[in-house]
Amino acid sequence: MTNPPDTARVVSAARDIAAPAETIFELIADPAQQPRWDGNDNLAEAPSGQRVHATGDVFTMTTTSGNTRDNHVVEFTENRRIAWRPAEPGRTPPGHLWRWELDPLDATHTRVTHTYDWTALTDERRIPRAQATTADRLHASIDRLATLAEGH
Repeated sequence: MTNPPDTARVVSAARDIAAPAETIFELIADPAQQPRWDGNDNLAEAPSGQRVHATGDVFTMTTTSGNTRDNHVVEFTENRRIAWRPAEPGRTPPGHLWRWELDPLDATHTRVTHTYDWTALTDERRIPRAQATTADRLHASIDRLATLAEGH
């Protein structure tokens, strides 16, 4: 499938959150917390006890449509950066990536950048969903994350 030239395959959103990076990172790195702030309304649940600690970790998530996803962590720096590639269980990730970057501004404020990168996505069935993942949806996740982190 050829995408129109104006179709962005890397979408990002950023916001400053009034919370320490460590507080925000815990909400992202613990998959059981992710359905609480998912702005795509795509995540239903994740078993507890899967907190990510390193590149190479894999965590399991159930989507709102009832599908299970294994998320392969491909980037990890504690309290600063985490990225994963979702896949159907036992399958190779089809090429999309979710990334979170946290840049502390001071002890109680953090710039949070959320990126969805589908430049390597080759599964034709997933292209429409990828195209529907807009900066507004990424902002919705950041806003929900902010509400949780700032409430601590």
